Amino acid sequence: MDFKTEALTGGFGEPVFHAQSVFKVLMDGMARPGTILTVQPDVAPPVPLGIAAGAIALTLCDHDTPVWLSQGLAKSAVPEWLGFHAGAPLTAEKAEARFAFTEAGATLCPFGLFASGTQEYPDRSTTLVIELSALEGGRRLALIGPGIQTVTEIAPVGLPETFLRLWTENRALFSRGIDIVLTSAERFLCLPRTTKITATEI
Repeated sequence: MDFKTEALTGGFGEPVFHAQSVFKVLMDGMARPGTILTVQPDVAPPVPLGIAAGAIALTLCDHDTPVWLSQGLAKSAVPEWLGFHAGAPLTAEKAEARFAFTEAGATLCPFGLFASGTQEYPDRSTTLVIELSALEGGRRLALIGPGIQTVTEIAPVGLPETFLRLWTENRALFSRGIDIVLTSAERFLCLPRTTKITATEI
């Protein structure tokens, strides 16, 4: 399939209804950090963007939301796909992005390079969507914070060793800072900036 065909196909079958459906599940995920959820609408974004990441992109991105893409995504049909289905403009500047997407295996840059909002408008920050090979079976991490009764454990596969340090630096900015969504295929989990993440004892 050529770039143009990939860009024009694979969007929501019923854009308004499907975007509302994904938005509801996404808000549920933000309210319950670490809970693995599944997107229902059938989307087929260009490789290497995953199904959940693609559905989230079509739900959140529009002509008012600059989007930053990692190198692998930027070289694919994803920019044209996002432009056609969501009208979202791309930006090369991480600090200008409202949403940022990285493909599985991409190197994570310091989160501080993205927009962290301001004290007056902490919501003017970047939401970073990170594709992973799997959301279960990796190094176990413990989550505590709002929306978590005691402790929630996650074990995503493919997060770099530097992730905990990057996240600790991000949390130090609160109420500013970025929010993160980890995705794998059609599943995702949310890590809002209020969540404290530590490595669990083996």
